[in-house]
Amino acid sequence: MSNLKPVEEMTYEETLAELQTVVAALEQESRPLDETIALYERGQALARHCALLLEKAELRVRQLNGENV
Repeated sequence: MSNLKPVEEMTYEETLAELQTVVAALEQESRPLDETIALYERGQALARHCALLLEKAELRVRQLNGENV
């Protein structure tokens, strides 16, 4: 997992796709504990980034609709 793109630089689509891959790997593969924890941590970071990007998109839509935010 050392050649992974920094989460903060990823688009929503990239983040969601990698998060889906991480979830599938955690569900299907048996890994050593340290690898499992690292994968879980990456998944948590990806999930937080997805949520942040969605919040920003929602704020932008509200602003475009003239809502007070």
